[in-house]
Amino acid sequence: MATLNLGRIKPVFRGAYAGGTAYVVDDIVTSGNETFICIQAGTGNATSNASYWTKLAAKGSDGTNGTDVGTTITTQGDILYRDGSGLQRLAKPASDKFLQNTSGGVLSWADAGGGKVLQVVTNSATSNFVTTSDSFTYVSGMPSVSITPSATSSKVLVMFNGGATELNGGNGYVTIYRDSTNLGTSAGFWQMQHQANYRRSGSQGIFLDTPNTTSATTYQIRIRNSSSGSNTGFGESCTTSIICMEIGA
Repeated sequence: MATLNLGRIKPVFRGAYAGGTAYVVDDIVTSGNETFICIQAGTGNATSNASYWTKLAAKGSDGTNGTDVGTTITTQGDILYRDGSGLQRLAKPASDKFLQNTSGGVLSWADAGGGKVLQVVTNSATSNFVTTSDSFTYVSGMPSVSITPSATSSKVLVMFNGGATELNGGNGYVTIYRDSTNLGTSAGFWQMQHQANYRRSGSQGIFLDTPNTTSATTYQIRIRNSSSGSNTGFGESCTTSIICMEIGA
């Protein structure tokens, strides 16, 4: 009659293989990151001995640079991609750049070239700004932005919009200043004019400026009235906005 060993009704995990330990059938051990089950009792028989052990689980290939994520990307900000030979690491750039791809599928960082938007700054307000001055005046709170061009050859595209109201007759004007320079005059653009008797109308202006500097530069909306003592309003019943975009040369 067969003898049933109640302690052996299922395999028993014995941990890492040890050469001096006696093993019996259905013992399970690990060795070399693989798993084996004993098929014949014995002592001192390495797991490579197929008469005593059968492999239950085999490990995969050891990861090496080019096949393993953990050894390929090593630094915060790394990008992982695959080229024709395997996984590759693209380290983060030291400054702002854009990602480019070659015909061979190799990724790299590159500086923005001519015609590309390098940065955008905006500002807006919803108040009604009023002045009685007959010279262009910046009224506190009107939209104003500061932009620092990355190269002296860069151009700055300036756009603004808002609503203007002439409150007491005459004409109201609005223009864009770069620091102390009136772009509406120096660049040869029309200054926006709004005529009398409480009229309201929208104003939009677009100026392509070349500040020729890498220092912080301020662009702001300024307004004036045609005759001192009258009231010119800007931003009446609408949002006044200014947008500046640096464009690489």
